[in-house]
Amino acid sequence: MTWLILLIGLVVGVFSGVVGLGGGILFVPALVWLLGMSQHKAQGTSLGALLAPVGLLAFLEYYRKGNADVRVAALLAVGFFLGGYIGAAGAQNIPDLWLRRIFAGSLVVIGGRMLFER
Repeated sequence: MTWLILLIGLVVGVFSGVVGLGGGILFVPALVWLLGMSQHKAQGTSLGALLAPVGLLAFLEYYRKGNADVRVAALLAVGFFLGGYIGAAGAQNIPDLWLRRIFAGSLVVIGGRMLFER
């Protein structure tokens, strides 16, 4: 099982580095489907895996090439810090099935907009 978890982390890390997808978009389904976690547990585990400095090397590579805005990243981090707490507290009151549907619906809407946007 340990090798599977490490492999999931490696694949998600490579994919995140290539296309910039947040690891949670990939971690959560992998944890639910491959490890049999509930939606709540998968989301909490994903957030734990994404704690700093996990993305530091990827960020530094983008920064070295002039493709990262440190000011915007810092402001996003502050908002995410506060918003993450508020969202996590609220998510504890949402049934697992509905949380999964909200997650999936978000992916469909975001993906559809990106796919069809000019």
